Parts: sequence; C-alpha cells; structure tokens
Amino acid sequence: MTTPSALPGPSTSAVPAPAGPASDGAPGRRGSLGPVGLVLAGGVSVQFGGALAVSLMPRAGALGVVALRLLVAAIVLLVVCRPRLRGHSRTDWNTVVLFGLAMGAMNGLFYQAVARIPLGPAVTLEVLGPLALSVLASRRAINILWAALALAGVFLLGGGVGDLDPVGAAFALGAGAMWAAYIIFSARTGRRFPQADGLALAMAIAAVCFLPLGIAESGTKLIDPVTFGLGAAVAVLSSVLPYTLELLALRHLPASTFAILMSLEPALAATAGFLILNQTLSATEAAAIALVIAASMGAVRTQVGRGRVKEKE
Repeated sequence: MTTPSALPGPSTSAVPAPAGPASDGAPGRRGSLGPVGLVLAGGVSVQFGGALAVSLMPRAGALGVVALRLLVAAIVLLVVCRPRLRGHSRTDWNTVVLFGLAMGAMNGLFYQAVARIPLGPAVTLEVLGPLALSVLASRRAINILWAALALAGVFLLGGGVGDLDPVGAAFALGAGAMWAAYIIFSARTGRRFPQADGLALAMAIAAVCFLPLGIAESGTKLIDPVTFGLGAAVAVLSSVLPYTLELLALRHLPASTFAILMSLEPALAATAGFLILNQTLSATEAAAIALVIAASMGAVRTQVGRGRVKEKE
C-alpha cells in the first residue's frame, strides 16, 4: 500500500488499492463501483438500525441508546478484529483517537437532535456537513453542481426547516459537522491501520468516552435484558456493519464523492418508512428523492470517468 506521506489529501482523489490479489483484475470497476455498493449497503443497514433505535429511546433515553450502541459495537469489533496495539506511530494513535471522538460526538449530537425534532429534518440538516465538505474539498467544478443538486433535493425532502426547535436544529447541524470530520478521519484511519483494526480501536475510544454520559442519564436501565438486547441489535445495524463498509469504501473513494453519496441517507430513510412503516410519499418527496439520486449518480459517473482517464494515461 502507498505510504501515508505519499497519499493525496482525503478529499481530492481515490486512495490506491492495496497491492496483491485484491487489487488485480479491473481496477476501475473495483475501485469505483465496488465501494459505491458498500456505501449503499451501509446506508440501508443504518435505516433499519435507526428505526429500532427510535423505538428504544423511551426505554433508555437518547444518551443511553448511544452508549449501548457504541459499547456493544466496540465489543463486537474488538473480538472480531483483535487489533494489534503495538507497532503504531504517535500519528497513527492521534488519528484513531480523533476518529473515535468524531464518531462518538456524531452519534450523540444526532440522537439529541431526533429527541427534539422529526427524523426527516434532522437527517436533512445533518447531511449538510458532508455536502459542505464535498464542495470545499473538491477541485472539480462539476462536483459543485452535483452537490448543489443534492442539496436542493435534501431541502425539498426535509420540507423546510424554519419551524424547527432551534436547539434540536443546532444539535443536527453539530452532528453534520462531526459527520464531515468522521469522513476525513475514517479515510485516514483506513490508510494507517489494516483491515478494520482502526475502526475497532476508534469504536472502543468512543464507547469509553460516552459510557459515563449514558450511565448518568439511564442508570440501571441499560442492563435490562430487553433494553440491552435491542441496543445490541442497534449497534450491529447502525454501527458495526455500516462503519465497516464505509471504512472499506473510503480506501477507494475520495471523501468528496463519498460525501455526496451520503446525501442518499434521507432518500433511504423515506424508502424505509414506506416499506417498513407504511408511510406514503408525496409527489414533492418523490421529486426530492429523484434529485438526490441524480446527484449521487452524477458524482459516481464523474469519479468513474476520472478513473478511466487516469488508466489510459
């Protein structure tokens, strides 16, 4: 694998695939289309986990749900990955600590937001963080167009944010800022640690930092068997699967393209609401989803085309 010092910035170009069998064959397809599938699969998993988390909040509270989610996810990842603690530089540890802090803050702020404002507007505001990252970090004018199109769809899907509780809106915007930080440090962690070792360590750091807050809010409710079981399911669906898939995807996708793909989250949430909760979509909501999907497809096609041009050079 290319050394970190030789890598481009996290939002400018794709990370080269590791040497060996995994990168043999058709690099264009595996380097662009494969990671997109990982991101979409992670988004679907998050929506199922989010639905379960909403039902769990009355039992354990917002902070309690986050604490359970991070704790169980950390235990699972540490057992499965068994990350090596020795042989890492100070920069490696600084990166993974910042990744863990961003992960914990992102989850905590978002659940505080959905405790005060509806899920749709909360996701809409949160997505502004990755979209802002894609615009600020991009070196191609076309990516600004895709980001603008996605932003229009996100706002249309949210139905406006003027009447929202200001504290809840502030929490959602803060979650969006931490989401942008998560994207950056997830990419850097994936380059410095093998497999999902960095993710396991970051999840453990996030759990240790957040567990006292969850205990302070929910106390012994967290050890109730039903509550803990539901929290474990939320952890797998909302943390273990999507974070692992996203970390692997970020090894081959630039953060700017990944950030625009994250605008699919509101669309996936609306689709899950229709399929699982029997929530129908209005014509405006359907148009919003179409805008977001069009923006994401445009971003992917731009990235694939750029990769093919590089292959021919």
